[in-house]
Amino acid sequence: MNSFLPNVTILFLIIVFVGFFNEKVTHLTYEIALLLFSVLIGAVIAVIWAYSKDESVRSLVDTVQVFDIEKFLMKGVLCFMLFAGSRNLKLGDFKKDAKPVTVLSLLCTLLGAVFYGALFYLVSKALGFSFTLPMCMMAGSIVAPTDPIAATSILQKFGLPEEIDFLIEAESLFNDGVGVALFVCFSGMVTASSSAGFFTIMLREILGAFVVGVVTSWVAFRVILHTDDVHRRVFATILAVASAYLICERLDFSGAIASVICGITFSALRDRHSDRMSDMTGFDSFWDMIDVLLNSVLYVIMGLTFVRIIQMPRVAVLSLAAIILNFIARYGSVFVGSCMLHPLPAGYTRGRFSMLFTWGGLRGGLGIALAMSTVGMLSTDQYHIILGMVYAIVFFTTVIQGLSMKKVYEKISK
Repeated sequence: MNSFLPNVTILFLIIVFVGFFNEKVTHLTYEIALLLFSVLIGAVIAVIWAYSKDESVRSLVDTVQVFDIEKFLMKGVLCFMLFAGSRNLKLGDFKKDAKPVTVLSLLCTLLGAVFYGALFYLVSKALGFSFTLPMCMMAGSIVAPTDPIAATSILQKFGLPEEIDFLIEAESLFNDGVGVALFVCFSGMVTASSSAGFFTIMLREILGAFVVGVVTSWVAFRVILHTDDVHRRVFATILAVASAYLICERLDFSGAIASVICGITFSALRDRHSDRMSDMTGFDSFWDMIDVLLNSVLYVIMGLTFVRIIQMPRVAVLSLAAIILNFIARYGSVFVGSCMLHPLPAGYTRGRFSMLFTWGGLRGGLGIALAMSTVGMLSTDQYHIILGMVYAIVFFTTVIQGLSMKKVYEKISK
C-alpha cells in the first residue's frame, strides 16, 4: 500500500471514530485520547500481524505500523504546526517575560541535555551497553526540549495561571531550536565530522531564523493588508511560512524558530494594523482547523507506531529507566535555571516552580523525528534503544503527566 490515499483514509478513520468515542464516552483531553487509543489500536494490529498467516493481511498491518514520523514532521508539516501554535502570542508578553523565557528555553534545555546525557552514560556503563559519551549527550539533546505541540494543545486547557501558561508555551516554542543546535553538535562528535561549537551554531540558527522569519512575514503581510479575499490571505501566509522554513533549511538556520518568528511577527503586525484589517474570522478558522488536524494526525501516527517500537530488543526494560532519568534531568535543569529568576513567576517557591515545570514538560513528535534521524549514526541495537527510550518518554509525559497535570498544579498551588 504505497499510495497516499489509503494511508490518509486509515488516519482519518481513527481520528473520527476515536474523537467521537472520546466525546461521548471517555471525555479525555482530545490529544491524549488520540494517542492512548491509537496505542491500543496499534497493540491489536501487532497481535494480528503476529498470528495472521495471510500475507496480504500482514502486509497491510505492516504498512500501518511504519508511518514515517520524521518525513511527516521534519520534511512536511512542522512549520505549519509551529506557526499555528505561535500566531496568537503577543510580542508584549515576550518583552515582559524575556528573562524567564530565555532561561527556560536556552539554559534549561542545555542543562537538561547534559544532565540526561551524563546519567544515561552512567546507566549504560553499569548495564554494559557500548554507548560513548557523545552518543549519550546526543540522546540528551533529543529528549531535553519540551514539545510546543503538546504545550499548546494540551496544557493550555487546564486553566493554569496566565503567566505560567505563557512561560510553558513560550519555552516549548523556542527550545526546539536549542535542542536541534545541541543535536547538531553532539551528532557531529558521534560521526566524527567537523562541527562548530554550540554557541556558534545557536547564534547562526537564531539570528538567521529571526531575519528570515521577519522578512517573509512582512512581505506576506503586505499582501494580506491590501486584500479582502480570505483565500488569498491564507495562501500568502502558507507561502510565507513554507518559504521561511525552506530557506532556513537551505542555509542551516533553524526552520522551527523561523516558523515561530513568523507567527509572532504576524501577530504583532496584525495588532499594529488592526484598524486597517477587515474581518479575519475565516482566516482564523482556517488556521484553527489546520492546528487541530495536523496535531490529530501526528498523535495517531505516534500511537500506531508505539507498540512496534517498544517491542524492539531490551527497549521495554529500559523504558522505566529512561522515564526516571528524564524526570531527574528535567527537574535538575529547571531548579538550576530558577536560581537565576528573582522573583519566581506567580509567587512560587523554587521547589514548587521546578516541580510544576518538570511535570508540565511534555515531549512529542520532534524528539521522535530526531531519534529516527540517528539511524545511520548508530548500530542497530543502539538505534533501537534510543528510539525506544524516546518513545517511552513521549508516551509517559503526554499521557500520564498530561492527564494528571491539573491535579499536580492544584496540589502544588495549595
